[in-house]
Amino acid sequence: MVLPRNAVIALVLGVLATLLIWWFPNREQAGDVPMMSERFNSVSFAPFRPGQSPLRDIFPTAAQVEEDVRLIAPRVRAIRTYASIEGNYEVAEIAGRHGLRVWKGAWLGRDLRQNDREIARLIETANRFPDVVERVVVGNEVLLRRDLPVEELARQIDRVKAAVRQPVTYADVWEFWAQYPELARHVDVVTIHILPYWEDEPLGVDRAMAHVRDVFRQIRAMFPDKPIAIGEIGWPSMGRWREAAVPSRVEQAVFLRDFARLAREEGFDYNLIEAFDQVWKYKNEGTVGAAWGLWTAEREPKFSLSGPVRENPHWWAYAGAAFLLSGAFFVATSLAFPAASRAALAALSVALGNALAFAWCGTFPYAFDEHQAAAGTVNVVGQALLAALLLRRAGMVLSGGPVEPSRNGAEATANLRGLFLGRFRWRDWRAFAFEDLLFVFLWTAAVLQLLLLFDSRYRDFPFPTFAVPLVAVIARALLRDQPRGGGGWAEWLVGITLVLAALGSAWREGVHNTQALGWTACAIGLALPLLFRILSPRPRRA
Repeated sequence: MVLPRNAVIALVLGVLATLLIWWFPNREQAGDVPMMSERFNSVSFAPFRPGQSPLRDIFPTAAQVEEDVRLIAPRVRAIRTYASIEGNYEVAEIAGRHGLRVWKGAWLGRDLRQNDREIARLIETANRFPDVVERVVVGNEVLLRRDLPVEELARQIDRVKAAVRQPVTYADVWEFWAQYPELARHVDVVTIHILPYWEDEPLGVDRAMAHVRDVFRQIRAMFPDKPIAIGEIGWPSMGRWREAAVPSRVEQAVFLRDFARLAREEGFDYNLIEAFDQVWKYKNEGTVGAAWGLWTAEREPKFSLSGPVRENPHWWAYAGAAFLLSGAFFVATSLAFPAASRAALAALSVALGNALAFAWCGTFPYAFDEHQAAAGTVNVVGQALLAALLLRRAGMVLSGGPVEPSRNGAEATANLRGLFLGRFRWRDWRAFAFEDLLFVFLWTAAVLQLLLLFDSRYRDFPFPTFAVPLVAVIARALLRDQPRGGGGWAEWLVGITLVLAALGSAWREGVHNTQALGWTACAIGLALPLLFRILSPRPRRA
């Protein structure tokens, strides 16, 4: 197959574009941000691995906990735990064997009997390992969750304080200490959480250290007679943006390095959140909740504590997949449609190859359980099928031959309803076309956009879920293959829902959240062809 010059140019430009779009966001960064060489003061320690969860009472083994403590011991002085009853192991005993100190916690919730059991075990452990447990933490963010009244919380703190020799504290977001200052009378140490990402007015890494310093000084001025400890501070490595707060590996590295320097300058007593990514947390906090660790859930360090950092160290593998997919698409389509423009097919093949690689990259690393993995598989397979159908249609258009007639949204919806209800016969697959599958994605986009509008706090913006559909919309516009006229209720419903919900979501997120604004543009882009079809006149037949 001899390629014309314009096709060769298109392929070369596609190769260069692929390298650029994968390398640039994953280039080495933050190499000029120094890191202190000493160990971290303390880190939150939850030894749960993928498939394990306190929500399902699936705990690690004692051997796995020992392995985790051994891994982090060279980098930390102490660890903080959150519950006194979990698993067939005692973290304080294991930590002591490796020379670590422990901030031992008891989990308090709405179950008063379970609270009593937690407190009893906390007291027992503190007294059994007095040289390891250096302080006890009675409850974590109980007031934030509104699980207990402050009086009951104070009673439990006093109960522990009377039974142990270690300093006793309670840990919560710093605003709740300002809201309930009377609690300070019951503790030896005021322990505050400062998480700039989760603030009501989120802050980016560039402003985070000034905020941390100001909050610490404010709380110290409120309680001049009490030691102040930072019980949780950190930054997530992935997840949705919140205004200028951007979760990423690079931002996490910069935050930790900046904070280590600030802590040394100010003499902070602190605990980082957290040692390992905890994938079970996505159930309550979305992707971002599972991404606060210094190590991944597979116990790999996310980055070196000094030197440059790459956002995605495996970017080259995804770029390679994009090359292979692009090449396969181009060869297959060129052979099937020899009369079609090779340059146009090359450009479309490169775009679809990169879109599918991006869909994979943005889906499976974020699939935290079997349900998410199954949903991600269905989505990526659906996008691959849509890419194949789009290439087939583009080949027909570029060849100047007959093209399948476009179905409207109602017809596509009826076809899909028949498929899901089992009334779709084998010979009907010949009628199942590009329009049907594209409309599945548009319906899905409308539903997800409503969720982003009304329940957005822990939801990611679904760029990877609609990578190929976005390419399809752009490609049809460039090919002038957009249907005109014949739309109906389905186009109105999906199109208007997407546009209005996207605009409402952008308004809620604010102008500083460029990720939200980018998704808003994508959602409106998906909707525009539907509205164009409704508003444009049906072409006259010759």
